[in-house]
Amino acid sequence: MKDIQYIKGDATSPETLGNKIIVHVCNDIGGWGKGFVMAISKRWKEPENKYREWFKSKDEFELGKVQFVQVEEDLWVANLIGQHKINKDENGDAPIRYNAIENGLESISFFAKENNGSIHMPRIGCGLAGGKWELIEPIILKTLSSNDVEVVVYDF
Repeated sequence: MKDIQYIKGDATSPETLGNKIIVHVCNDIGGWGKGFVMAISKRWKEPENKYREWFKSKDEFELGKVQFVQVEEDLWVANLIGQHKINKDENGDAPIRYNAIENGLESISFFAKENNGSIHMPRIGCGLAGGKWELIEPIILKTLSSNDVEVVVYDF
């Protein structure tokens, strides 16, 4: 099992060698325009364009699904749908859906193993999605670290 590495830096510019996958959380209503996605869109147009096409197609565009968008020869952006809508619901619950994060990270783990890639992310689900890191970290350990996938978490 690999430990999660925590570093200060920009998750959109991972500096390790080899294949890299940048993971971030998207919502299930086709919205792209706030938070970490803005940093992604500054660097590459494809992740946003592919996400919007995916939303329009309705092809398995649902919580827990992941879209992999290759942006450089050795770099992919993983659009993980782990957030239901964008505001708290009628019960006051945050948009984060932990089971969707777990399902998505399982797919990402498989993709990372297949492509011999490392995972790079901000503290996913803890910004606009309103999640708690102490609930997300164990999911990362279970889905990625326990499968010997290297995970680097960036604090900007």
